[in-house]
Formats: sequence, C-alpha cells, structure tokens
Amino acid sequence: MLETPTRIKPCFFEEHIPTELADLSVDIQREATGLGLGLHPDSAAELADLVRVMNCYYSNLIEGHNTRPRDIERALADAELEEEIRPLALEARAHVIVQRAIDEMHRKGTLPCPTSVEFLTWVHKSFYDEMPDEFRMIEHPDGTQEPIVPGRMRQDNDRDVAVGRHLPPSSSRVAAFMDHFDKRFQVAARSSSGRIIAIASAHHRLNYIHPFPDGNGRVSRLMSHAMAFTAGIGGQGSWSVSRGLARGLTDRGEYKRMMDLADSPRRGDGGNLSQAALKTFSEWFLNVTLDQIMFSTKLFDLGGLDKRYRRLVLDTIDDKGAPDLISAVLRYGALDRGDAQVVLKTSERTARNTLSKLTAAGYLKSVSPKTPVRLAFPLDYRERLFPNLFGDVDLAG
Repeated sequence: MLETPTRIKPCFFEEHIPTELADLSVDIQREATGLGLGLHPDSAAELADLVRVMNCYYSNLIEGHNTRPRDIERALADAELEEEIRPLALEARAHVIVQRAIDEMHRKGTLPCPTSVEFLTWVHKSFYDEMPDEFRMIEHPDGTQEPIVPGRMRQDNDRDVAVGRHLPPSSSRVAAFMDHFDKRFQVAARSSSGRIIAIASAHHRLNYIHPFPDGNGRVSRLMSHAMAFTAGIGGQGSWSVSRGLARGLTDRGEYKRMMDLADSPRRGDGGNLSQAALKTFSEWFLNVTLDQIMFSTKLFDLGGLDKRYRRLVLDTIDDKGAPDLISAVLRYGALDRGDAQVVLKTSERTARNTLSKLTAAGYLKSVSPKTPVRLAFPLDYRERLFPNLFGDVDLAG
C-alpha cells in the first residue's frame, strides 16, 4: 500500500474549484453573515453555550452514545450522577469544555490554525484529559487493551489500526502524513472560498489518516467547528455541524456512507484517491453546513425569540412585569439589578420580587446575588423556545 503522503492526494481541489462548491461557499457566507443579527453579544454567548450542549449531544450520537442533554448539564454543573450514566455524561462534559475553550480562543484572537498538528494534538489532549477512566483505553482485536495517551498521535512502534475496511497509513508514517495535511490546508485557506470548502475536505482527510489511536471523529468535528470560525462563518458559535452530520440531509446513515465514498480510489481523475468522490463528499458536507446555518437562523430569530420567551414567562410566572424584564435582558444582554426598577417603572421592592421570580424559575442567572443578570434557557422549556433543537431525544426522560 502507498505509504507516502501522496496517498491522500487530492487533499483539496488543486487547480480548479468546482463551480458547485464555489457557489455553495458563496451561499454559506451569505447566510452566515445574517446569523444572529440583532442579537446582543451577551445573549449570543448564552445561545452559544446552549449550542455546545447540542453539538456535543449530536457528536456523541454519531459515536453511538446517546446522552440526555439533562445529564450533560448535570455533569457540567459537577452534580452527582447515577453510576450507569456517569461515564457517558462525563464524556459529553469533556466535549463541551473543549468546545468552550475553542470559542474563547476565537473571541480573544488566539485560535491556532485548526489544521495544524499543534491545534489537533491540543484538542485530543484537552478532550482525553477530561475523559473518565472508562474511555481512556483502547481495545485491540486480539482482546488486549492499551491506555490512550492524551494528545499523542500514532508513531513508530505503535500498532497499526484498521477502521472497518479502511486501513489508515501505518503508525510510523503518521507524522509525515500530518505534515503534508497541515501544509496543504494552509495553502487552501488563502482564499475566502477555499477556507469554507476546506472544512469539508479536511474533515474527511483527517479521518482517513486516523492520526490518533482513538477519538479521531470527535477531534475532526471540533476541528470543523474551529475552521468555521477561521472561515468567518461561525456565527458567534450559534450553529453546529455535528447536528447536521448526525441527522443527514435525508437519513441518519448518510454521514458514514459519504465518508466511505470519499475513501474511493481514483477513477482516472488525478491523485491516489478519487477527486470525483471528494467533490461529492464536499458538496454533501457543505449542503449540510448550509442547512444547519439556515436552521439556526430561523431557530434563534430575535423577533421570534422575544415573542416566544414573553409568552412562556407570561404562562409560567404570576407577574405581569416579568415579560418586560425578559425582553430588556434579551435586548441589552445583561442588566444591572438596580435598572430593573427603571425598566418596569415600578418600586424597588416590586422590581426585586420580579427579579427573584425569574431567577428562581431559571429564566435569569447571575454570578452572585449582586451582579448583573443575564438571560438563561431552562432545559425544561427549551423545546418551547427552540422547537426541534433536540429532535432526537425526550427532554423529559
């Protein structure tokens, strides 16, 4: 089997970007520009935290791990967990923690190149440093087990791996393949359309190399999330590619089928792997991306969200001023407690009572009893605020 980095050629579309992909990149850029418009950055940050739970839920679902959002949030709050759900909940917690760190690096302008070995090893290390012991071992076909070293790619003297029918490059060759991968996608990122299209092709090629003994799928999805930021389509973290990959465009089996298709050898179209198959996969992946951005745009529409939240509060809180206070926090992102009296045009005592009711119900939150309040999204009501957010799970379970 070919063991030089040209085995993953083409990594990208070397000389000519297909028209279909170029058109999709324009559509994605246009839709992403409008994502979250009119939403205060602080309120957008709260939505991003919600999306992290969604992203992690769907990423785990791809791996065959169905973890309830409620259990993910309990794990994030360091709450006590039942023994039977503890490993999966802590695995999900690890994903959210790493994605939160990626989002923070993007906001601070310190996000490394997402296709670099530096970034990918950091993702893997950060993820497995947080993983429960149950998921820090890899079992080989002969029944033997081996600990997973966080952040360590396959290298000399490691066992070679197989992923179904696919045989990734030998462990001793991973470093050379990853060096080629990094350099190739740095070139692809020199144009705005290239940065978007590269999200799709890099996603497949990283999994094809399979640089880590385990965890490659999760690392690739977090890489795609980071690449969306560097491509300018991250939408303040308000959409998730994992949701689209898990659900597909027509059925849930599409992701695996499309990944397998992109493994196809060349058919007279240049390179070692099929460029036609890479084009088909990339077109599918970008359509999934566009679909999820459009889904999130509708889901998080400010006008609609304000109306839904006001109706929810009116139905569940016995306080006529509560909807107005929710609208103000949504509009301004955060609200000093003393300003509640001004918003409600009422006495200080009445304003304090309204704040207390909204906080007790989980609609508002703050770091301490004296700090400004921010909007929150209680899990019990999220399907009412955001219909179909978790379309595959019973939130009441």
